Amino acid sequence: MITSMPRRPKSRRAQRRNLRVISGISTPPIGATVPEVGEQADASIETDQKQSSPKPGETKVNPLKVVSSTEVKSVGKGKNVSPRPRKPSKPLSWWQKSLLTSVRLGIVGIGIGAIAGTAITTFSPTKFIQGDQDDAPLATAKDPHQAQADQPAIYPQKVLASIAGWVTTETDKLRGTPATATPETAENQETTAASAPTADSNQVKPIQEDQALTQKLTALGTSKAPAINSYSYFIDVDNGQFANAKGDTQLPAASTIKIPVAIAFFEAVDQGKIQLHEELPLTEDVIVGEAGTMQYDVGKRSSYPALEVVTKMIVISDNTATNMLIKRLGGKEFLNQRFQAWQMPQTKINNYLPDLEGTNTTSPQNLALLLVKLQGGELLSLKSRDRLLNIMQQTKTRTLLPQGLEPNAQIAHKTGDIGTVIGDAGIVDMPNGKRYVGAVLATRPHNDVAGRSLIQDISRTAYQHYKGITPPANPSQPPAKKETPPGPPAAQSN
Repeated sequence: MITSMPRRPKSRRAQRRNLRVISGISTPPIGATVPEVGEQADASIETDQKQSSPKPGETKVNPLKVVSSTEVKSVGKGKNVSPRPRKPSKPLSWWQKSLLTSVRLGIVGIGIGAIAGTAITTFSPTKFIQGDQDDAPLATAKDPHQAQADQPAIYPQKVLASIAGWVTTETDKLRGTPATATPETAENQETTAASAPTADSNQVKPIQEDQALTQKLTALGTSKAPAINSYSYFIDVDNGQFANAKGDTQLPAASTIKIPVAIAFFEAVDQGKIQLHEELPLTEDVIVGEAGTMQYDVGKRSSYPALEVVTKMIVISDNTATNMLIKRLGGKEFLNQRFQAWQMPQTKINNYLPDLEGTNTTSPQNLALLLVKLQGGELLSLKSRDRLLNIMQQTKTRTLLPQGLEPNAQIAHKTGDIGTVIGDAGIVDMPNGKRYVGAVLATRPHNDVAGRSLIQDISRTAYQHYKGITPPANPSQPPAKKETPPGPPAAQSN
């Protein structure tokens, strides 16, 4: 059998030698006559025909017939060769089976997830779109002129919460137990956990008037010049006792109106409606004079981060910053609705700052009770509350309530002054651990310094009054019991 064709030789003599090898003709000795190449080829063909022609009684074999493996004869031995038996495969080990099963389950899970996601977004896409959640509008775009500001937004966390609720409900149905969660309840729980402030269980309420302090404050209000009138409200947050010296009188708010504006801002932050790093544009309609430095940044800066704006509004009483926040929060009407919801009936914004005419109003009682709710965590999350109180501790003007405190006391406050009305409201922490809230407004002739000194005297009187009151023990811990020495029992005083 020819296994491969030899390489074509270059010389005719080599061709004749190869042909002899192929046809089985031996190479003649040197000097013998060598037939031509054509004659050799004819002789080789005749020899092959004779060998391939069958003899009498033999069957002619078709050279083109496909022969099976069982018909193949062994070369040189003449025996039938059987097919080689297949070696049985080795069984998989436990870890190979586990790996293979994990791969298969992963592929199936990816497929099911893709199908489920496609079905959810195709058949119920509007279920996860936020609708109007508040009665009053609140802009959501950084640029107020953007057309996309009123379009609904999709919240991925609500999608996940709804899917989780649906899976739980279907599982309960299969088990035959009542549904423990639905997509609606899961969404409501997620929203409540994200936006609701953490309030103390013992909310401070004014429960009893402190007559002694009220008389002191009333006497101070008449000791100055007749043209100076003071209106004050103080409350002890440890026991709810309050002192009210005409503190429920509605008066021009001046810059103390910035306290509820700041609280409304951080409330919107807790609700996810405003981001602290959001850039607020500095536009011509919000730039005003009087207090603040942002009015001088026209042409230098076009926007400010929201946190910087609210900080300037409190620390340096920037009127431009206040107008930027009022606009961003939704306007005067929206803020007035929030004030009413916080039970501040005498507090209202009628005009943008600086409001030198005194059309924006409030009362010392409204301001003090609002600060009581703020420090107790009733209005904001603890993180936002602490951030706002830290800003209020940085107030630059310290000529009113801080002047009546001792050096180790701390105060988070905001002042106000429009010439004819001056005031201050804040939360005071004393070195003995007591905390109280106070708000004072005073009317006076324009820029009369007697009004300022009167507020200082009122602050000093209230501080000394509360200094003589021992703060109660921590409500979470029972008061320590006094050890009674052996002997007759001591007499009890009424």
